[in-house]
Amino acid sequence: MMIMKKNYKSEVIGMDEKTVVAGMSISEWKEKYPLMHKVINLEEAFWTNGKYESFEDAIKKVEIGMDDVKDAEERLKRFAPYIAKVFPATRESGGIIESPTVRIPKMKTEVETFYNTQIKGELLLKCDSHLAISGSIKARGGIYEVLKHAEELAMEAGLLSVEDDYSKLDSDDFRNFFSGYSIAVGSTGNLGLSIGIMSAQLGFKVYVHMSADAKQWKKDLLRSKGVTVVEYESDYSIAVEEGRKQSEGDPKMYFVDDENSKNLFMGYAVAASRLKGQLDDLGVKVDSEHPLFVYLPCGVGGGPGGVAFGLKLMFKDNVHCFFAEPTHSPCMLIGLMSGLHDKVCVQDFGIDNKTAADGLAVGRASGFVGKVLENLISGSYSVKDETMYMMLSKMIDSESIRLEPSALAGVPGAAMLLGDALGQEYIRARGLENLMDNSSHIAWATGGSMVPADIMDEYYSTGKRLLEEL
Repeated sequence: MMIMKKNYKSEVIGMDEKTVVAGMSISEWKEKYPLMHKVINLEEAFWTNGKYESFEDAIKKVEIGMDDVKDAEERLKRFAPYIAKVFPATRESGGIIESPTVRIPKMKTEVETFYNTQIKGELLLKCDSHLAISGSIKARGGIYEVLKHAEELAMEAGLLSVEDDYSKLDSDDFRNFFSGYSIAVGSTGNLGLSIGIMSAQLGFKVYVHMSADAKQWKKDLLRSKGVTVVEYESDYSIAVEEGRKQSEGDPKMYFVDDENSKNLFMGYAVAASRLKGQLDDLGVKVDSEHPLFVYLPCGVGGGPGGVAFGLKLMFKDNVHCFFAEPTHSPCMLIGLMSGLHDKVCVQDFGIDNKTAADGLAVGRASGFVGKVLENLISGSYSVKDETMYMMLSKMIDSESIRLEPSALAGVPGAAMLLGDALGQEYIRARGLENLMDNSSHIAWATGGSMVPADIMDEYYSTGKRLLEEL
């Protein structure tokens, strides 16, 4: 095991109204996109997508579809015997990595009081915070991409076929085989955990390039698994760039590209069909009379984008998906609103990309995700770090559910939708105003179960202190 650290210091450009970004001055940006006043001032902002289209029209513009998602589902089923064998926490589910969906009525009341807004319909929590193996939504896409790569290598070598019992991969022969290959990834934390834990289990050499935002306990956990962690005194984009450079020089090294990976995207998209079964079991209807609203914490966009895509395939026009970002890292909001996607970053506007929500600390959104969802995503909003901390404390007090700060970004979504003028207009424009009492709202909790107890106590205390200062 090796510990490495590299120094890269990011510089935030000094802003004035004449500063030019993508051919427009800051004042012109604010004139064209009035919401940029709030975004640049680090205020919470709610945006609805003017390019949103019906599912039937929007899906025609996308080159991926249900067949790709089904292919990913089948691959995960093939690996289930192996997963169940090497990760005891998945044995009860037969090696399928899935999280519960729960009603959170007490937290709904807390959110309504906090925002002084009535949430019509019920509020649920999708607990990807408690996914087995790596304790976050990244256990979907990250683990899936590693498994797909391992399958391809083993099949090319004639060691594995789709008819095999994949539990055979838990052997010295396969670990020795995979040890001849390496996997690299750039991460703010949770993706690195999922890639590192899964890759090391199979036998790969693993390099996780982590930004300054990554929490120390995540780096320590990876190193305990034998993963090489390379640290940067800069943000996510540098970690990804350096991971990509490393892999380009080694034909036996595979780079997991969080910014552009179709494989990650498909791993996340599988969540939709499983969620449908859970909603059926809970008696939650999703149809033309019972709209579903989903609020997804967003960093570079792969996880929430893949989930949103899967949900649109599953529920079509009856589901409405919104991304949630920190006010200090609203890269997807800016990219989607402007249509420039990865051609602009938050630092271009003097926004520092420094947030306690480490999993969301991304300054430049995925162009791949932004373009796929350009006509499918309903909107995006930003949340202050202080709000996430306060929601964290309220979630523990009301529902006894412990989440990391970034996982709380989705929780205020329903109140922001229903309490914002743009949100209300979105509802009216789609003829939903008389259906909202029948609606369901899902906040997607993206991580938290692996946070050490002492650090969770610090998060909780921070939230309580902020609430007392209100």
